[in-house]
Order: sequence, then C-alpha cells, then structure tokens
Amino acid sequence: MKTPMETYSDRLAEALRLLPQKKIDLFFNEVLSVWRKNGQVFICGNGGSAANAMHLSNDLFYGAAKGKGRGIRAHALTANQPLVTCLANDLSYGEVFSLQLELLADPGDLLIVLSGSGNSPNVLNALKKAKEMKLSSVALLGYSGGAALEMADISVHVPVHDMQISEDMQLIIGHALMQWLHERNPHIDK
Repeated sequence: MKTPMETYSDRLAEALRLLPQKKIDLFFNEVLSVWRKNGQVFICGNGGSAANAMHLSNDLFYGAAKGKGRGIRAHALTANQPLVTCLANDLSYGEVFSLQLELLADPGDLLIVLSGSGNSPNVLNALKKAKEMKLSSVALLGYSGGAALEMADISVHVPVHDMQISEDMQLIIGHALMQWLHERNPHIDK
C-alpha cells in the first residue's frame, strides 16, 4: 500500500506529464516580450491561486532579475487587501480585479490569471477588461479549463481534477518561468 506522499507524488508526476509545452513556451515568450518593452504584468486568482499570484509577482519583480539588473513591473491584484475588500463591499466581488486593471494597466501590458476551474466571475471579468484595454492575457488552468480557456490569448491548461495539484502546477510553471527569464534579462545593469 502506498503512503499518502507516494500517492500525491504519483498524481503530481502525472500532471507534469500533461504540461502543454508549446503553450508554456508561448507564455514564457510573452512575458519576456512585455519585460523588454518595460510593460507591466498583472496577476490574479482566488484562494490558493491568490497566494500564488503574490508569489509569482515577487518572483517576476525580484527573482527574475536578482543580481542582474531591473526586474519586471509585476503586480498581484490580490495583494492589497484593503482595496480588494473595499471594492468587493462597495461595488462587487466580481469586479475586484477588473477595476484595478482599469486604473493601473496600459495597452501592451499582460494579465495572468490563475484558476483551477477557469469559471470565477472576477477572473473572467478581468479577462474581458484585458481584451477591452488591449492587454495580452494568459490563463493557467486546471479541471476542464472553464470559460477562461477560450477567453485568454494563451491558455496553459493542465486537465487535472484536483485543486491542490492545479495550484502546484501554477507554482511549478511560475518557478520555471522565473529561472528562464533570469537567463534572458533584457535590462542587465551595465
């Protein structure tokens, strides 16, 4: 009989085999393109994906450039709890990310959404707002991919029906992205 860790490791290994490498390559190159233009990257998600948005924002802002110049202007739309709760209370939880994009983003910036289901209204509204504002968009998705699968410009869909494995994939892809970008920093200090 397998231990709980062996069982989880098996499921994680299977998810890694399902990674859509061509979509991941497109995603990585899109982030590099935005960085080269000194654009901004906005990241959002709910629950564990909200925490992953903050983690990835840190990795892009600092880790991608550590010791090699300027990082990416990355922002987790989940990080400002007073603002998120104000917008949710006074307006709508479904608009907490799209309203921030409306004020902060510029055409040519990038939105990254993290979602297990791909069906959260606030994530879908952020994708709609990105399209309206001419931002490129990437969705890291699990389960069936939901509505976000077709809405994002680039959808990195790992069809796992397990929220924790889906959130693991977000971090694994994010860490691979950070290391890949670190070797390609277009803003190296001279």
